[in-house]
Formats: sequence, structure tokens, C-alpha cells
Amino acid sequence: MNCAISGEVPEVPVVSTKSGLLFERRLIESHISDYGKCPVTGEPLTIDDIVPIKSGKVIKPKLLHTASIPGLLGTFQSEWDGLMLSNFALEQQLHTARQELSHALYQHDSACRVIARLKKERDEARQLLAEVERHIPAAPEALAADAPLSNGKRAASDEEMGPDAKKLCPGISADIITELTDCNAALSQKRKKRQIPETLASIDALGRFTQLSSHPLHKTNKPGICSMDILHSKDVIATGGVDATAVIFDRPSGQILSTLTGHSKKVTSVKFVGDSDLVLTASADKTVRVWRNSGDGQYACGHTLNDHSEEVRAVTVHATNKYFVSASLDSTWCFYDLSSGLCLAKVPNLFHQRLN
Repeated sequence: MNCAISGEVPEVPVVSTKSGLLFERRLIESHISDYGKCPVTGEPLTIDDIVPIKSGKVIKPKLLHTASIPGLLGTFQSEWDGLMLSNFALEQQLHTARQELSHALYQHDSACRVIARLKKERDEARQLLAEVERHIPAAPEALAADAPLSNGKRAASDEEMGPDAKKLCPGISADIITELTDCNAALSQKRKKRQIPETLASIDALGRFTQLSSHPLHKTNKPGICSMDILHSKDVIATGGVDATAVIFDRPSGQILSTLTGHSKKVTSVKFVGDSDLVLTASADKTVRVWRNSGDGQYACGHTLNDHSEEVRAVTVHATNKYFVSASLDSTWCFYDLSSGLCLAKVPNLFHQRLN
């Protein structure tokens, strides 16, 4: 039988009364004095718990000086015993460390799964909240004090209207729907009779076009034009720039008539309203502004509309020139009354959301 620690046949064998394991006496006594427990089972163990086993007598060589071969062998034996004890302790520690590491990795993996699930639930909750907010009608900004309404009266200011100045979107009434339908029918009849004008330039003529002039309309430190519209009846051009301004430009004279300042980010879309002196601008600052010619060639902001929660990418005017629509990156579009600046409807793009 071999020692449970060194794996060799013990010279002085002893057995544990608790575990029944066989040990070399000097090894187990050294381990008990250091740790006070069984090196294999980990149970508490004392010197009284080990019992010597009788075996045949082995004649040992007499101890000589350490310079002698028997003395060196004894020294080597002692070193070997210490090495066995140390190796056994290291193996026990390694086994314990592996178990702790396995448990820690399991906990880490479980924590990662829980965090991933919580993030998914958070994102789903945010998406549901965003959808609910999109379905809630937004309150349009109070009308400008000098903005004329469709009945010719002046729009009341926030102080005059009191705390209820911002009202919910009233919706598109039956009268407005009838007006839009009649306009569509009238335009459809004209569209069927419309002929291609003879003055329309051909593809070959377009290829022969050359540049006649160039006009730097916006700031040189932020160059770039994001949108443009032409008022053909007056030969006037409106441009929206990266510098957060819109410019009204007279083409024949090459002069800037007015610079519309008020947006805090780039102007993404600009539109003339029919042949009137009204101009619409949309911006990445999430607002739409309605500008009116004050009579001296300068344009003043009549309405600032902030019904969108993301960048407004485009505005378009209805053929009646009484209403306009704005489209935003928040997946909604708003239908406005031009004279009052009132948001009649804010519609989420549910069809686009379902496709995604």
C-alpha cells in the first residue's frame, strides 16, 4: 500500500481513524501541524486520530555525517518529502482555483444574459413609448402677434390667449377635405388638356447649356446649398444653405433681396407659396418657419412650428396655396393651415413602420 500524499510505500505507516487513508507518519504529522486537517478529505484531523500500523522491521543504515552517501540520501529524502507536501498543496489549491474560476465564469455568463435581456426590454419599451408619443397630437407653437389669419384678423399672442394658447391638433375638417377634393378634381381636368409647351428645351439643347454667372449666396466658412425653389413670375430664387440661412435672390440683377436668419441648423427645404410673398423653410433644428415679405423687400418670420421631434427634411405646398405639409425623420408628417400656422393633423407613417 502506498502513502496517500507521496504515493510511495511508507517507512512508518499510519492510518487515519476518520478517513481510513494510509500515510507516511512524518508527512501526515507535518501536514497536521500546518493545517490541522486531512490533506485528502479536508476533515479536521489531529495527531490522536492517526494510528500506527505494525509492519516488518526494516534495518536502516546508521546515520553518518552528511558528507557520506547515507547522509546525503537522508537529506534528499527530507527534501523529497517537503517537495511532495508542497506539490500536494499546490494541486489542492489548483483544484480549488479551477472550481472558483468555473463558478465565476458561470456567474459572468448569467449576468451577461440578464443584461442583454434587460437591454432588449429597455429598447422595446422605448420604441413603444416613441410610438405612443407619435400618436399623441403635438401642440403647435403660439401664433406670431402680427400674423394675419384667414379671416383678416390678427393672431392672438401667448399673453392674450393665456395658458391654453397651445391646443391639440383639431384634425382635418370635412370642409377642408371638400376643398381639397374640389381642387384635385379641377386640376385633374386641366391636366388632361395640358399640352407640352413648344418652348420646352430638348435634351440636345440642355447639353449645350453653359454657365453664365456664379453667385456666392451663403457664408464661405459653411459653404453648401441644401435646397432651392424658383418663383417664376418674379424670376426670384430662394436657396437654403448649410449656414442655417435662406437667401432670396433676384436673378436678373444678381442681387440678394433678403437673407432669412433664425434657424440654428442647416436649411433642408425651401418653398415659395404660389405667387405670394410667403416662403416656407424647413431645417435640421426640427422646426418649420413661415416668412412673409414685409413690403420693403425684407422677410420676417410669421410662424415658427416645432411639432416634429427630429430633423425636418421637406415641406411642400398644396395647390390651393392654403395648406402645406412637412415631413420629418421622426417618421411623421404634419398638415398645416398656412394662414394661421395651426397644425391640423400629425400623422405617423405606420405603413413604413410595418414594412421595417
